[in-house]
Amino acid sequence: MNDHRRLGRELDLFDTDPLMGAGLPYWLPDGAIVRHTLEEYIREQERAAGYRHVYSPVLGKRELYEISGHWSHYSDDMFPPMELGSEEVVLRPSLCPHHALIYRSRSHSYRELPLRMAELGGMYPSELSGVLGGLTRVRSIQLNDAHIFCTLEQAVEEARSALELIARAYADLGISPLRHRLSLPGEGGKYVADPELWERATGLLKEVLASAGISYDAVEGEAAFYGPKIDVQIADPAGRESTLSTVQIDFHQPERFDLHYIGSDGSKHRPVMVHRSIIGSVERAVAQLIEVHGGAFPAWLAPVQLVVLPVSDAQEEQAHDVVRRALARGLRAELAGPERGSLGARIRAARLVPYQAVIGEQEAGGDLAAVRLRDGRRPGAVPVDALLDRVDACVRARAGELWADA
Repeated sequence: MNDHRRLGRELDLFDTDPLMGAGLPYWLPDGAIVRHTLEEYIREQERAAGYRHVYSPVLGKRELYEISGHWSHYSDDMFPPMELGSEEVVLRPSLCPHHALIYRSRSHSYRELPLRMAELGGMYPSELSGVLGGLTRVRSIQLNDAHIFCTLEQAVEEARSALELIARAYADLGISPLRHRLSLPGEGGKYVADPELWERATGLLKEVLASAGISYDAVEGEAAFYGPKIDVQIADPAGRESTLSTVQIDFHQPERFDLHYIGSDGSKHRPVMVHRSIIGSVERAVAQLIEVHGGAFPAWLAPVQLVVLPVSDAQEEQAHDVVRRALARGLRAELAGPERGSLGARIRAARLVPYQAVIGEQEAGGDLAAVRLRDGRRPGAVPVDALLDRVDACVRARAGELWADA
C-alpha cells in the first residue's frame, strides 16, 4: 500500500523533526521540486482563468477574526493570540478575511466584476496532536485559495467554472475524485444563525451542481460555519476519505465586512463572495499524488525527469553533455555515473525516473542514447536531440503517455 508517509521519507521528499514540532513537516529538495511545480501549475491555470494573485500576511489582529466570525465560531481550532504591546495578533486560520480587506481597500464598479483574487498562502490550524499525520493533517498549510467578488447573477456561473477548473486539474494530476458532497449544517454545530442566508446559499449551490451535471451526496454537519459548500472528496489507498477541493457561495463575509460595489444605477450594492480552492492545501495534494502514483509522478511533476547513465567512465564526458543540453531546455536531468555502482544497479535505483538514457561506446560515437522508459519499454537508440524533443514535448503537454508510438 502506497502510504505517503513511508514513501515521502524513502524518496527523500519530506520529513519532520521534533525540534520543529509535530505537524510541521519540512520539504527536502526533491519534494520541494514537486511542490514548486504544482504551485506554478496552479498559478498558471488561475491566470488563464482570469485570476489576479495577491500576497497577504499570515498574522492578523484578533479583531479581524472577531469581525469575520472566526473567533466566535472557530477559535477552538486557532492558535492562541500573541500580545504585541496593547494589541493581540493571531496566526490566521483562513485567508478569506484578508482578501475581504484587500477588496474593501479600493472602490469597485460593477464593470470590474467578477473580480477573481487568488493566493497560495499560509494558514495555521491548531490541530490536536492525536490527529496529526504526514502531510494530510498538519499545523502549517499552504492553501491554494481564491475569492471571487461578483454580483448575485454571476455567482452560479463563477462557482460552476471553479468546478471545471478542479476537474481539469485532477485530469492533469492523475487524481480521481471519490464523490462530490454538498456539505450542510448539522445539529449542535457552531454555525452563523441566519436561516435565510443558509437557504439562499444552499439553493445556489444546488443550481451549480445541476448546471454542471454533477451528482452529489448531501451531508449534514460538514458545512463551514458561515455557509454550505461543495466538497470534492478523495480517498487514499486504505479507503480513508478526505476533502481536497471546495467551492462555496458566501453571503456572510460581505455583510460582516460591509463590502460593496457601485452598480449601474450609481448606488452601492453588496457583492457575493465565491470561495474556491482547486487543490486545497498543497500538503494534502502532494500526499495524494505520492499515494496515487506510488512516487512515480507524471513526467511534468517528477523531481528528475531524465537520468543519463554512461556505461563506463569513457562515456562520462558525452553523458555530461547530454545532461547540459537537457538542463538548457529547462528539463530536470541528472547523471548517474559508474561511481554509483553497476549499470544494472543504477537502472534499478532510477526506476521511478520517467526517462533513462544509457550511453555506451556506440551511442557516444553517434550522439545517440539508448532509451529506457519507466514502464519497462525500450524504444532503442535514438539521436539525443530527438530524445530531448520527446521528453520536452511530453512535459509541456503534461501527457500521461511517455512515448506514444514506442
